[in-house]
Amino acid sequence: MERPSLEINLPDAHEEGKLYIVDSLNNLNKLNICPEGSQHALGEEENIGDAGENMAGRNIRNQCLFFITFILTLIISLALVSFVIFLIIQTRNKMDQISSRLISEKKTIEELKKMNNMILKHLNQSGIKE
Repeated sequence: MERPSLEINLPDAHEEGKLYIVDSLNNLNKLNICPEGSQHALGEEENIGDAGENMAGRNIRNQCLFFITFILTLIISLALVSFVIFLIIQTRNKMDQISSRLISEKKTIEELKKMNNMILKHLNQSGIKE
């Protein structure tokens, strides 16, 4: 897999002709080295002035888009966290209400048991039996 030498001795050619031949050989070498899919990249390198400005614009636009997406994600996350905190507080309040109802009903049941015991004692003392 030896590559042939691309050196060519042209003693009679003019200086401009030498430059043209060197450029042609460089272009041929680039085409042989680069895969076919990346040949369009060579054309982009030739238009470096317009492409550089275009790429810079794309990079800035991509950075702005990323920044806006990041900010929107943070805002949505903050809204979701706030909603979850609100639900936790509401659930705690409902649990407190249920707990207080259970305590009051427990007291009522204990009072009813005491009254039932008093009625049974009164009935047993008065001599009325079923």
